[in-house]
Amino acid sequence: MNWKLIFQLSLLGLIMAFGTISLIPDYAEPFFWLPIFVICAYLIAKVCATKYFAHGFFVSVLNSVWLTASHTIFYPSYAAHHPEMIKMMPMKEHIVLAMIVTGILSGILFGLVQGLFAFIASRIVKKNVAA
Repeated sequence: MNWKLIFQLSLLGLIMAFGTISLIPDYAEPFFWLPIFVICAYLIAKVCATKYFAHGFFVSVLNSVWLTASHTIFYPSYAAHHPEMIKMMPMKEHIVLAMIVTGILSGILFGLVQGLFAFIASRIVKKNVAA
């Protein structure tokens, strides 16, 4: 496993984490995440020799750690800019706990998606051949 690459690619998630606190509205997030998923999948396929799915999975899991941590640490600002998301949370009395549980589940779900993207990219992208 290339943990350095996983960490470096997850920094895109850290940027998104801070962007989603107050700058990026909920409806626009997919338009930011899709290119991030494609870029990560391409770079994983280009750099890694094996375990493409696992690399993609762990990038998204680490992304969810960044997102969940930033949203819980900066909860007042996040809640002020995303009232509709707060209304949809299931455990209104324990909103931070609900955000953590949702973050974990989202990390796993989107990890499966990112892993699939990386696996598919590995079948398409040509590797650099050493001379």
